Amino acid sequence: MKITKMHSVYQLAFMPRLFPVNCYLVEEENSLTLIDAALPYSAKSIIQAAKTIGKPITNIIITHAHGDHVGALDILKENLPEVQVSISSRDSRLLKGDTKLIPNEKNTPIRGGVPKNIKTGPDILLHEGERIGSLEVIHSPGHTPGSISLLDTRNRSLIVGDAFQTRGGIAVSGTVKPLFPFPALATWDKETSLISARKLVGCQPSLLAAGHGKMINNPIELMKKAIDQAEMK
Repeated sequence: MKITKMHSVYQLAFMPRLFPVNCYLVEEENSLTLIDAALPYSAKSIIQAAKTIGKPITNIIITHAHGDHVGALDILKENLPEVQVSISSRDSRLLKGDTKLIPNEKNTPIRGGVPKNIKTGPDILLHEGERIGSLEVIHSPGHTPGSISLLDTRNRSLIVGDAFQTRGGIAVSGTVKPLFPFPALATWDKETSLISARKLVGCQPSLLAAGHGKMINNPIELMKKAIDQAEMK
């Protein structure tokens, strides 16, 4: 695991050179919020990273319910029983393994590795504009129907799950990057992803932190270029 800190955000990158899977610790005054839960074997390293920082993990927020974002959730909850787990109301269904569409959603199959045996249920179902600590929930569907992003209101760091990727070149979810095509192949609806990408760049982020790839400081122009490429395709 590789740890990188920018602003209030610690990126925990697993297999960074081969198949990077990221989760994030966001530092609050007296605690840490974990965003996503990476892979099943990641729990020990996540807990150790928090100990090194010297603050307890009090919240886990899931950006979307794919296996590489919830893999260590059960083990983390067993080791941190007081932690509160949050996910969007919509993706709470995916967390249970339910891939059925709901009324008014595009008739496009939900793709990607939806978990089938996660035991941990959410304590909080999140909606647009709600806050957990310094983090504001931004509804950003497309990769999954209920994907969310988190904006740190103190410094405008933006953690986007798979709404963007930076591995293989920055791209909107659904845009295939030959060097790392997997987020695109796991995307539910490209058009919805593009709408969400425009919304996210409108947040004027100072930092872009994605589920796959390195963090990017001052990302707005690169995000706009990725949106332009997605629009052309």
